[in-house]
Order: sequence, then C-alpha cells, then structure tokens
Amino acid sequence: MEKNTSMQLSVEQQREVERQLSIIRRGAAEIIPEDALASKIAASVVSGKPLKVKLGLDPSAPDIHIGHTVVLHKMRQFQDLGHEVQLIIGDFTGKIGDPTGKSETRKQLTEEDVRRNAATYEAQMFKILDPQKTKFYFNSEWLGAMKFEDVLQLAAKLTVARMLERDDFAKRYTNNLPIHIHEFFYPLMQGYDSVSLESDIEIGGTDQTFNILMGRTLQSAFGFQDSQAAILMPLLEGLDGVQKMSKSLGNYIGIDEAPNEMFGKTMSIPDELMLKYYELSTMITNEELAALREGLQDGTVHPRDAKVQLAKQYVSMYHGEEAAEQAEQHFITVFQKGAMPDDIEPFQVNAELLEDGGVIVSKLLVALGFASSSSEARRSLVQGAVKLNGEKLLDPNERIAIKDGDIIQAGKRKFAQLVIA
Repeated sequence: MEKNTSMQLSVEQQREVERQLSIIRRGAAEIIPEDALASKIAASVVSGKPLKVKLGLDPSAPDIHIGHTVVLHKMRQFQDLGHEVQLIIGDFTGKIGDPTGKSETRKQLTEEDVRRNAATYEAQMFKILDPQKTKFYFNSEWLGAMKFEDVLQLAAKLTVARMLERDDFAKRYTNNLPIHIHEFFYPLMQGYDSVSLESDIEIGGTDQTFNILMGRTLQSAFGFQDSQAAILMPLLEGLDGVQKMSKSLGNYIGIDEAPNEMFGKTMSIPDELMLKYYELSTMITNEELAALREGLQDGTVHPRDAKVQLAKQYVSMYHGEEAAEQAEQHFITVFQKGAMPDDIEPFQVNAELLEDGGVIVSKLLVALGFASSSSEARRSLVQGAVKLNGEKLLDPNERIAIKDGDIIQAGKRKFAQLVIA
C-alpha cells in the first residue's frame, strides 16, 4: 500500500525537505521510489514525528571495514536530521545465513556465534552511530514467537516464481544446484522485520536490493502500513581499485586496525576513487565535498594532500585526533623520508616457531599478525613485500636463521624487532 501524501508546505518547510533530500541523496546508487521518500520527509517535517530508518545486519562477520561503514554513515546522516535508527541484529535470520550471491547453501550459525558477533558489531557501530539515537532490536523477538500458522500466512504472500527472480537462486536453479526451502525464508524474514517495526525507510547495499524490496512487498501485502522507501548504497571498491572491499581479498581498511596501518593503507587508495571514499565513508559536509572536488579539478588542491587529510579523518574518527597526528608523522618519517621508524615493536620468537635453528617465514608472518593466514603470507612473500634486515624474502617455505635484534618488515607499514626466547 502506497499513500500519496499531498500537503501544503510553508516556504521554510519546503526548504527543510529539500535540505534533507540533498543530504540523503548524496552517494546513493538508487532511491525506490524517490517521490515516496520525499513525501515521507515532508510528513515528518510537518508533524515533527521522526521517520523510522531500518538497517538489518546478520552478525556473521564481526570485523567492520571502511566498506561496511558506507551504510552506517548514511544512517548517521538520518540521525543528525532528527530521525530514528532501527538497527536490527539478525540473530534469527543469522542462523540461516543470507544466501545473496552464494552458489551454495550457507552454513548455519549457532546462537553462541550470533550473540558473540552481535556484541562486536554493536561496539564497532557506535564509532559512527549516535548511541542515544539508535534503537537495537534482535529479530528473534518477533520471528521466534511466530507459530507455524503465522509462517504459512507469511509464505503465502509470495510465489516461487517471484523468489526465483533473485539472481543467485535463478543461477542455482538453472545449474541444477540445490536450493533448500529454508533459504527462501531469508528474504521473507528480512521483509517481515519491516512489517513488525513499521519501518519508513530501509538502507542497504545494492547487493541487498531484492531483500530490501521484499520489505516493501510485504508491507503492501499486509495492507496496514505505507510501504517503506528503499535507499540502495553503492559497494565501495577496495585498495586495488577494482574489487569490492573485502577482507578475503586483502584490499580493505579495517576500522579497528592500528592508526599507522590505517593511515598508510589510506594513502594507497587510487586517486580516482578518493572523492568516492570521502563521499561515502566520512562525515564531510556536501559543501566541503563540493569545494574539495572543485579544488582537485582546478589544481588548487593536490591529490596527495587531499589523501593525507582523508587518512587523518579516518584515524581521528576511529582512534582520536592525537593518534591521527602521530600517524601522519610516522608516515612522513617512514615513507616520505625512507627512514626506519623509531618505535618498532619487539616480538618474542618462542620455541614453537623455532625449527632446527630457524623459522618458516610464512609461519612467522602469521604469528606476528602481519598476515591473517598462511595463504596471505605466501602472497606477500611472492610479491616481494617481505624483508629481513632490508633483504627481500621470496620463498614462503624457506627456513631462515634469525638472531636477536633482526628487523622483519612486511609491506611499507609493518615492522617488528625479533627477540629470541
């Protein structure tokens, strides 16, 4: 059900509607439908009643990176405009796992997994969202209380043909790959979250289009509330400038990473993507963004200087202003001047790593935290990114002799001084 909200607005009210729309449109890939969003904002401005803006998250990967923050920044914009954020931790849907983009059935999470990941998400999200303006929900509150009759009534709102419009389901069906019935319930349950909370707006990435539009479909099918507007945000490319930012691809900036690492990674963002990073993942105003774009175009702002400011913004947002200043000085010392940093952390090499008087390089990198896995360590070595006392190490399986005081380096930002236990 879609109501046509036609009302007379004063000049001041119309200006406020346009102001909010200009902020909300920023960076959005698509708004469905935009006229409904404008009507909802107008009604909110006239009544003074905040809109309910929903973001649903399955707590299956608890470490947030800059790519994840795109939707969180859009939520924060709504909060700053006076609206109410509904943050749904999908503890019930998380037990199924979102099949979006998957060629096979997702492994179901345990309740313990879900709760542990949800706690981590909550702590990290408050680095962006205002906790005083955020309402947390677990969708087990309403989904777990449903009777089987309720489930049948929900399933009756949609056809199998409509469900098979999803690309991933369609591909699996065409290729004779299994689709389990419970997977069809994931978008139904996500859509029913919007029915239960009477959400006015839902935000998500473009990869969530089908699931978010399901909320509109079900709100209309149940017939007692307006259908929500959908705001679809683009997926942020990673440091390689090509693939979507992803931990598995190693092209990410984690919001819990050390300040020096975060600063250095930001400086490696491709120039052509820098404005997109500013637009989607910082709190820069529309006016400041326009001035930056103009400065880069007319040459009054150097891309390197703009990138330094972006790096400082990230570190300041997640670690504080003092850490940002220190990270900038570290970058200047190590990268621009080519010097070795003064504050290299010691790392004690224990007996478990030592074999026949040496250590396997790839195992050492993982133990240091310079690589998250053996495969990532091997990639770093093959790419020539690892050095011992300034000399490149290339063989992932090489056992190297080490001594007290040796300096091992991975990439341009990671250093450790080895201490033999």
